[in-house]
Amino acid sequence: MPMYKRSMFVLLVLTAFTIVGMFYGYREKDQSIVLDAAKKEPVEKIVVYVNGAVNKPGVVSLAADARIVDAIHYCGGALPTADLTKVNMAQMLKDGMQVVVPEKTMVEGEKNNADKTPRGEEKININAADAKILDTLPGIGPSLAKRIVEYREKQGGFHTIEDLKKVSGITEAKFVKVKERITL
Repeated sequence: MPMYKRSMFVLLVLTAFTIVGMFYGYREKDQSIVLDAAKKEPVEKIVVYVNGAVNKPGVVSLAADARIVDAIHYCGGALPTADLTKVNMAQMLKDGMQVVVPEKTMVEGEKNNADKTPRGEEKININAADAKILDTLPGIGPSLAKRIVEYREKQGGFHTIEDLKKVSGITEAKFVKVKERITL
């Protein structure tokens, strides 16, 4: 075989190897991206229920390391009437948890607009009142008022006034005495 034909043959073989190598490299590059994507673990999520003095209460799905402040922010933020001093904004959330953002208790000037009982007495918000205010309810002493506050903090608040009966020490008779004086 003449020299120029041999050189052309070698050049053609080298070009073929170069082209095959390029295709192989691109194929391996695409596969490595797919493998990297497959290695990523899904982000763990939790679901919590946020209600009370927030703009958009409801069930929200958040990252597993989220805090109460994240849940409130996800629900459109707190209302102007929210009492955020009674919420631990830095508390870590747990799956299935309920977050209740209480409203501020009323000051003297706002009492005229308050819910009133048939006898004209102001109703007490069992989701916002402190133990001292709860102690003013008929049949509720200081220790029972403290248990109501503890229950509310552990359970995330009361959904209905009947939930008050779930507190240890609140009998049906005591509930009947206070049900006209309480609100949510």
